[in-house]
Amino acid sequence: MPPQATTKEEEKMSSVAPIPQPLEHSSSQRGAGANISNADASEGEFRPALSRDSSQHVIGHAGILANGDQVNGEYTNGTMNGATDDRVSQHTVDIDTQDNNRLHRDRKPPLPITVKFVDLRNTVKIEGKTTWSPKHPFKFRRQPEIQKEILHGVTGSVMPGETLAIMGPSGSGKTTLLNLLGGRNHHGITGQSTYNDIPYNKALKRRMGFVTQDDVLFAHLTVRETLVYAALLRLPTASFTRAQKVARADETIVELGLERCRDTVIGGPFFRGVSGGERKRVCIGHEILVDPSLLFLDEPTSGLDSTTALRIIQVIRNIAKAGRTVLTTIHQPSSRLFYMFDKLILLSQGNSIYFGNAKEAPAYFSSIGLTPFIAMNPADFILDLASGNLNDISIPPALEKSSTMQIAGSDKPLLAAPSPSEVHSYLVQRFEQELLPKEKSKLLSLGSTKEELKLGVTAKREWSTSWMDQFSVLMIRGLKERRHEYLSYLRFVQVFFISVIVGCLWWRSDRKTEADVADQMGLIFFIAIFWGMFPLFTAIFTFPQERAMLNKERASDLYRLSSYFMARTLGDLPLDLVMPTIFVLIVYFMTNLHLSAAAFFLTLLTVYINVVVSQGLGFMIGAVLMEVKQATTLASIVMLSFMLTGGFFVQHIPVWMKWLKYISFNYYNYRLLTKIQYSGSEQYDCNTSTGCKSMSTASVFHGMNLAGGGIDAMALLIMVVGYRFLAYFALRRLNIRH
Repeated sequence: MPPQATTKEEEKMSSVAPIPQPLEHSSSQRGAGANISNADASEGEFRPALSRDSSQHVIGHAGILANGDQVNGEYTNGTMNGATDDRVSQHTVDIDTQDNNRLHRDRKPPLPITVKFVDLRNTVKIEGKTTWSPKHPFKFRRQPEIQKEILHGVTGSVMPGETLAIMGPSGSGKTTLLNLLGGRNHHGITGQSTYNDIPYNKALKRRMGFVTQDDVLFAHLTVRETLVYAALLRLPTASFTRAQKVARADETIVELGLERCRDTVIGGPFFRGVSGGERKRVCIGHEILVDPSLLFLDEPTSGLDSTTALRIIQVIRNIAKAGRTVLTTIHQPSSRLFYMFDKLILLSQGNSIYFGNAKEAPAYFSSIGLTPFIAMNPADFILDLASGNLNDISIPPALEKSSTMQIAGSDKPLLAAPSPSEVHSYLVQRFEQELLPKEKSKLLSLGSTKEELKLGVTAKREWSTSWMDQFSVLMIRGLKERRHEYLSYLRFVQVFFISVIVGCLWWRSDRKTEADVADQMGLIFFIAIFWGMFPLFTAIFTFPQERAMLNKERASDLYRLSSYFMARTLGDLPLDLVMPTIFVLIVYFMTNLHLSAAAFFLTLLTVYINVVVSQGLGFMIGAVLMEVKQATTLASIVMLSFMLTGGFFVQHIPVWMKWLKYISFNYYNYRLLTKIQYSGSEQYDCNTSTGCKSMSTASVFHGMNLAGGGIDAMALLIMVVGYRFLAYFALRRLNIRH
């Protein structure tokens, strides 16, 4: 997109991010009424006083001071008198560099999308609690279900090239509104929201970017790897070659100023990586790779220092200037950040109390009798109003009457501060009387959207890449992200020492007597149990730990669930089979098991199948519960049940519990390993007076038929497929519910 024309003054401002210097004032300039505390010069907020040419935006006690203009509490630069103050934008910082303009010049501009929403309401159901009383120990009472309305008829609009800020105190409904407009919530919604006059549809997913409040990224990937894999998944193969996708990721790195950390890992809670601001820019880059027409951001500056927050908002402004529609929630921005937004929705307890030009918000509240007595950040001022806090703020006449108290024995009434509920009711009433009718009439006057723009948001939903491309990219990404786990020396040390301990305990075991055979049967059962539990409790964590990433990427239609599932379950197999191989190589020859090539490789293959089956069971439990503690508890119960019914500890299981052994993979694995090691033609106790005995008659086998083994192998293979199918359908159910 061609860069926008700028004036010479704006070009100067875009090339440098000036830091305002503290102003020097004489005592005559301070005045008695300007009781203003000094503050951080770099934030451009509070000053001891203001000269006529000051570049700060401050709310004064007598009205609104915009660029030093104060006219007896009347706003002379905003909509109150029909004019706009263009000078305010001159004091914000613009970082459109020549590099960014060059990067956008060759790109196809995004489809312009206008978002409109009228009387948007959202209701959630709160399940009633179950209560119990010791007076009635056998009686449980369940409270009725409660419906709570989170949003109460919110109306507004935002055009391409504009940035809409959604502000309000905690619990006011900011994130709820953003999720509704971003298509992340479809339940309990009434009212109308349109995109180029078309209701939300799944085709819009590929024209949206959604940056969540939590930075959901893979900790062990570098910045460049994160964006390259996102480009390979999100950019359409029909329009981009692989080299062009990688080039787009590199362009995004330059555009967001991430060149210095491009090869640095993202980092996690236990090891360092990029900074918080860089992490947030990576999240934004992840969404703007596809040049979305709509960009939603949930509190992108939370937890960041003022300088980093400024850089993030500058990036967001540049994204909007490229023709995109940007909506963001933000919590208590500095004055510099506040004046960088084009539009503002101010929420209080789910109600709108302001919608319009962000710069004109303080003037509107001043016009309805709410003016600060001291200079303060305009964002702090309007958030105080939204919270019902009128400290250091004038009380309008309507609220003075409602808050007048009469003291016994005194003829003079006492003015009490109005309650937050009274302030809230007043603000909602004035908004519905003055601003809401104008906004609704403005929405009607916008007219109908062109047909070609409507078609752009109703185009057929198609995947950007093929199933095989998604599978290969996800597999490679998964291997890179988890290579530190599988190649960890701790895992090697763990398996190695267990193997050596087992080899020493069964050192050079023999099968000459029935007691020797009984010892070897204990070894075989241990192998079956160990390689059933070890992979099971590792696989349990797979889907619960990746749930946030899966929800985020699936909500953006990055890939099919089937391609993710296959890549996640098959991609780890080569690394998962390294440890069993090491174990079998050490244990098999130290314990002197059946020394033949066929027996060795069949034992190794059976252990592999055992690993895959137990992994599938772990995938299924994790996918069904999606909560690590619950999944671990259930897995412990299941594994102990399978172990007890595996055919080693208990031989005479009650009939009504016998079904457990037939669903126990330990039962089939133990039988298969036994049949590989022994055959009915073998003999033992040949050195006794009774003569040689057939191995099939040994009591340690409890009548097991040592021939065959096909049924046991078939049962294990059915479990390999069955557990994974159940895990997939559990994820599918979770995806539909989400």
